[in-house]
Order: sequence, then structure tokens, then C-alpha cells
Amino acid sequence: MADPARARKLAVRIRQIVSAAIESQIKDPRLGMVTVTDARVTSDLREATVFYTVYGDETAVADSAKALASATGVLRSTVGRQTGIKFVPSLTFVADMVPDTARELDEALERVRHADAELARMREGASYAGEADPYRRPAEDDEDEDDDLLASDTADDRGEDAAVETRSAP
Repeated sequence: MADPARARKLAVRIRQIVSAAIESQIKDPRLGMVTVTDARVTSDLREATVFYTVYGDETAVADSAKALASATGVLRSTVGRQTGIKFVPSLTFVADMVPDTARELDEALERVRHADAELARMREGASYAGEADPYRRPAEDDEDEDDDLLASDTADDRGEDAAVETRSAP
């Protein structure tokens, strides 16, 4: 097991070497606009994964993947010559989907921002359904209702007293 700092330094160096070699040495017409975004080396320094992006559509990505697969031996020998290490790591090329995922997230966030702005515009002119406070009544209405309630209570009381008097009279 190698030192993690050494593995990181080797990964950075591999990224630099591979990106320069793709620009200058590889003349494959299938190779599109390739950008090496990252490289990772295992802790035993035997395998390296190189992440790349391609400007273009899916066919350009597929063609560039085939071109990089065919140029792996040339790139590995270039890495070995320029790093000078005893065991040159085997190179694996992986299309980096992080920029595509980031773009999709940005688009989703932009759609949400537009929906929030539309909701805010709708909210500006809107009012509550019904009264502002449906449980409160003006003070004048309360007094009138209290008077009506008292009048009905006294009428009921008089009717009950009369009914009681008629029953007790026989």
C-alpha cells in the first residue's frame, strides 16, 4: 500500500500527462473534443481511472470512447515514460457524467424558480376566501342577539309557569 498523498500526486500527474498526450499524440479522427476532468489511482498504484467529458452528442461520446480504448496502450506508455515509476498503472477511461448531472440539476432548479415566481405573482393580487376573521362579529350585532335571547328566554319561562299552573289547578 502506498501513501495516499503519493497516490493523489500520481493521479494529478496522470491527468496532466493524459490530457497533453490526447492533444498532441493521438490523431484518431473518432476522437472529439475530449476534456480530462479527473484521474484516480488505487492505493496500490496498479490501476488508474481517467474521467473525461466530450463536447457533443451521444454518438460523439461513443466514438471518443472507442478512440480512447484503442489508444490506451500508447497513453499508458507515455505515462510510464514521463512518470518514471517502476509499475505503470493500467488505464481505464470512464465518461464523466457529473457535468451532465449538474446541468440537469441547474435546469430543475431554474424550473422551480420560475414556478415560485409565478406563485408569487398570483399571491400578490389574491385575497382570502370569505371574511378575514369569520368568528368575530361587530359589537352591535352581539347586543341585539343578547336582547333577542333574553326575550325568548322570558317568554319560555312564562309559558312553562302557565303550564305548571294549569296542571296544578284540578
